[in-house]
Amino acid sequence: MDENLAGITKRVRIDRFDITDRAACRAALTKAKPKYLFHLAGIASVGQSFSMGELTFRVNVIGSYNIFEAARHCSPEKIILVSSSDVYGPVRPKELPLKPDRPFNPVSPYAQSKAAAELMARIYIEQYRMPAVIVRPFNHTGPRQNPNFVIPAFCRKIVTAEKSLSKKSMAVGNLAARRDLSDVRDIVRGYRMLAEKGVPGDVYHLCSGKAFGIGALLNKLLAFSDISIDVKRDKKLFRKSDIAILKGSFHKTRKEIGWKPEIAIDTTLKDTLDFWRMKG
Repeated sequence: MDENLAGITKRVRIDRFDITDRAACRAALTKAKPKYLFHLAGIASVGQSFSMGELTFRVNVIGSYNIFEAARHCSPEKIILVSSSDVYGPVRPKELPLKPDRPFNPVSPYAQSKAAAELMARIYIEQYRMPAVIVRPFNHTGPRQNPNFVIPAFCRKIVTAEKSLSKKSMAVGNLAARRDLSDVRDIVRGYRMLAEKGVPGDVYHLCSGKAFGIGALLNKLLAFSDISIDVKRDKKLFRKSDIAILKGSFHKTRKEIGWKPEIAIDTTLKDTLDFWRMKG
């Protein structure tokens, strides 16, 4: 994270604290006095949440509770609670695109923790009139994303193969899954617009409205390389509870705040691959 923040450290103040520490949360928010509070802190990996279940719940649920408790004492104009489309769980193609009124069916510790954080937030919205907006972003990617996620993982492996003097190959997991994928820069723009225009208590989607096959995305990335890379399936990289397909609707978000995705998927993929080439 330090490397990702290197370009902005002279323009912003960065305070580090543990969100599972209630006193630290209150002290940090009291000091910051935020107009808009964007709560994205948490364990964000679906795959890792299976081996870190307790930590995932402690950070994502208790941490969120501590943030909302602290927010009661600094009265931000708007709170943006960033949840996840994973709360919906497995769905059938005929049920797509998903809309914000879809019931929860989380099938991973990560998704369950996000659903629990949303339910906890409802108490503060209804009992304390907290001006919180809930946003469920679907998958998003771009330069600087952690390689625990699929697109940067592909990019890093492609760059490694490009530099290898031996046989050019890469191991991958499930390529059959289909995901609604957006550019992180579009998603961040959506967070800001929701802070300015979102209705407290409402739930919004940020998504592309398209279901991209993971295999098709990999083929796009491979086409950006000048070398031929042998792709090998590794069952160890498959998830037991992987969701087959996710696709959302951003109709409500566009109608109420004027947001829609603007960055083409090819641009996102090329920029991410070039970032890993630059990173070396």
